[in-house]
Amino acid sequence: MAPDWKGKAIVIMGVSGAGKSTIGQMLGEALKCCYIDADDYHPQANREKMRNGIPLSEEDRIPWLETLRDALRRSTGNGGTVILGCSALQKHYREILRSADPNYYEPGSYISIVKFVLLHAQADVLAARLEKRAAEGKHFMPAKLLQSQMDLLHIDESEGVLKVDATLEPQAIVNIIIQALIIKPQSQRSP
Repeated sequence: MAPDWKGKAIVIMGVSGAGKSTIGQMLGEALKCCYIDADDYHPQANREKMRNGIPLSEEDRIPWLETLRDALRRSTGNGGTVILGCSALQKHYREILRSADPNYYEPGSYISIVKFVLLHAQADVLAARLEKRAAEGKHFMPAKLLQSQMDLLHIDESEGVLKVDATLEPQAIVNIIIQALIIKPQSQRSP
């Protein structure tokens, strides 16, 4: 891992079915760092709502995101690097996560130790993945909530979110992330 990636966080984001957990775990292994799955931090009430096909409200999401922010702060505070798999669909949700950086004084500047990678794919691909997971009993998120998540997803180009095609092979996605966020920034330095 590049030395200047100590004490930083990469959030693998996107709607359900994009591959956040798979890519986050693989990236964590490649970088020899911790992986956090945001789904593990949902309170039972949130899980039940989603299981019953009810989209989460802001009142459901904000405390969850604040808990994730605090987990990122703890993980990066002692110089650790952490990968987080989290939907982070709205800009203000990402701002909460960016504020895990104690030096993030200027919200909207997007200059933070927390970087974001959007895994994106067409709705039909994502729906098929969700239906397969549900049939295997592997997740609480039903495919019928996919559209509500897609409707919430908003990326402001000025945020500098790295966008990666979620239909690529997982190792190719991990390689793209490493090249774009870890190797490339070092190579752009002056000798």
